[in-house]
This record gives sequence, C-alpha cells and structure tokens, in this order.
Amino acid sequence: MKGFIVLVVALAVGYYAFKALTGAGERPSCRESFNECMKICRRTTTEAPAAQGCQEACQRDQAACERK
Repeated sequence: MKGFIVLVVALAVGYYAFKALTGAGERPSCRESFNECMKICRRTTTEAPAAQGCQEACQRDQAACERK
C-alpha cells in the first residue's frame, strides 16, 4: 500500500513538473494564435476571395487580442 501511495505522489509531482517546464495549459500568445489561424486559412481555402476573407478575420482577431 505504501508503494502505491509513493507512486501516486511521484506521478503527480512529475505531471506538474512537466506542465511547468513545457508551458502546457497556458493560453497561447496573440502572435501564436494569429500564426495558427493563418495556417488554417492556407490549408482550408482554395479560392482567392475565401482565403483573403479568412486572413482578414485572422487579422481582426489578432487586433482584438492585442487590445485586451
């Protein structure tokens, strides 16, 4: 039983150490969100007007994010 408790504690400490070192769970920056949005636009839109509209939406989202 003691071994099980030690294992659970070690896993919990390891999990939180991993999150602290990798930054997992943190909100992405405005620039990271913008880059991801632009990647999605490039992958999903094939026509020029749709791609331009998607990119403009990304720029509006970034501007709104930076105002916060």
